Amino acid sequence: MGIASAIGVGKDAIWKHLISGNTGIGPLTAFDTTDFKIKIGAEAPRDIVKEKLAILNRRPTDHALDLTMVAAHEALVQADLIGEAPPYEDQDMSVVFGTGKGLTQSLQTAFESFFEKGPRGARPTTVPRCMYNAISAGLSIQFKLTGTNYMVVSACTSATNAIGVAYRMIRDGYADTVLTGGADAFFEPFFFGVWNNIPALSKIEDPTKACRPFAADREGTVLGEGAGVLILESYEKAIARGHKSVGEILGYGESSDARHITSPNPDGQAKAMQMALDGAGLTPDSISFINSHGTATKGNDSCESQSIRTVMGDATDQIPVSANKSYFGHTLGASGGLEAIATLLSLKHQTLPPNLNLETPDPECNVNLVGSEPVSIKQGPAMKNSFGFGGGNGVLILGLSD
Repeated sequence: MGIASAIGVGKDAIWKHLISGNTGIGPLTAFDTTDFKIKIGAEAPRDIVKEKLAILNRRPTDHALDLTMVAAHEALVQADLIGEAPPYEDQDMSVVFGTGKGLTQSLQTAFESFFEKGPRGARPTTVPRCMYNAISAGLSIQFKLTGTNYMVVSACTSATNAIGVAYRMIRDGYADTVLTGGADAFFEPFFFGVWNNIPALSKIEDPTKACRPFAADREGTVLGEGAGVLILESYEKAIARGHKSVGEILGYGESSDARHITSPNPDGQAKAMQMALDGAGLTPDSISFINSHGTATKGNDSCESQSIRTVMGDATDQIPVSANKSYFGHTLGASGGLEAIATLLSLKHQTLPPNLNLETPDPECNVNLVGSEPVSIKQGPAMKNSFGFGGGNGVLILGLSD
């Protein structure tokens, strides 16, 4: 596992902040927010990212790609698949990666150049720099990964869908090792500006209080940037090379609401959750906790709560429900990657981080929500939910390795 986020770079750093209840949300510094209604977000530390890139002999380029490189490097080194520093040798590993917005820093630069200079300002390098698959291709080139490389783009479900595709590739024999996860970084004037003008963002000015998943007084989500990377490997290959895995994917489910471009539907969410359980061969009472999508928006949290109760039935009141976006911010297409890692860390430590800012739960969110203190959990697999604009739903069942 590898991670670059607003609460730290590296899995040990992020667990420390999660368990201590430290949010990564603060005033935005990436650009001048004077004319913006919303002036807060969860920014990854660019100085640390720059230091990590230097190990790879890279300079900062596009922030989404930079975060991905740093997280992928940590994951590959931890998995004993590369050394700390290049050069690297070719190896048969695929890259299936998720993003919601792609390389927005590169696009922002291209927009500005075009509108300032006209067609002469449109540099030919804009095409490869701004392709969504510049992320997967960049990973393949940097680390010499000769399997297939491509992107999954499905809004806030992107990383979870990518992980699910990678899981199926290995299960069905099309690959034995896949680098997967997701990344997004969109703190640029245009992209953050258009989000400013939709009602999904919290208007609470205090950064530490702004993101309030499942709270009665929640006012919306807070955007964040980050990258979460997992190296998936067949059990047989891991055993053959003597590597001890962190965890395993037991099941995956996906569906489409087929109802509305932005409003979630509980039937579609429940379908994906049930499919994941069925794929894992599990019943609701075997789930140790649910790491929710938990956006802190009025529509999502109540809808997700309804979906959980539909699928989990009588077990609902015994299954703790956590939410990570009050720490990472809503990292859109990256959220499934970051939150899958947080899920695995929670399983490892048998502890759930607090749900921040949940002083008064919404009565419509009638599930077993974690409170303001860490909670011990039973051994057993966990469910990770991701739901996105466009009506796409993705759900993972994650467990610790034997």
